[in-house]
Amino acid sequence: QVQLVESGGGLVQAGGSLRLSCAASGRTFVGYVMGWFRQAPGKEREFVAAITWSGGSTYYSDSVKGRFTISRDNAINTPYLQMNSLKPEDTAVYYCAAGGNNWRSRGMDYWGKGTLVTVSS
Repeated sequence: QVQLVESGGGLVQAGGSLRLSCAASGRTFVGYVMGWFRQAPGKEREFVAAITWSGGSTYYSDSVKGRFTISRDNAINTPYLQMNSLKPEDTAVYYCAAGGNNWRSRGMDYWGKGTLVTVSS
């Protein structure tokens, strides 16, 4: 059974930092793109960042570019999201996801249950 379990969320003041982790298990993720998405209260889920298997390519939404960094440790099947200079508008449930190279058109194949990030002003 495939599981993606996020951790690292919490309450932080504006300007602070958090690091999210995602423990992936249940299958091999060789070749998979790993990504982070978020859903704020009353809003639709949106893309945040993604990284290819090799780590050679990363993708970011305009709203987080320059503040967030995605990385992964393939030895332990764990992607990370380092979030710096957090803003109140970053408050959301953050989801880890895994998908194939066509993830942009087909969507992600696997999803975690999310971790809540709350940024106070």
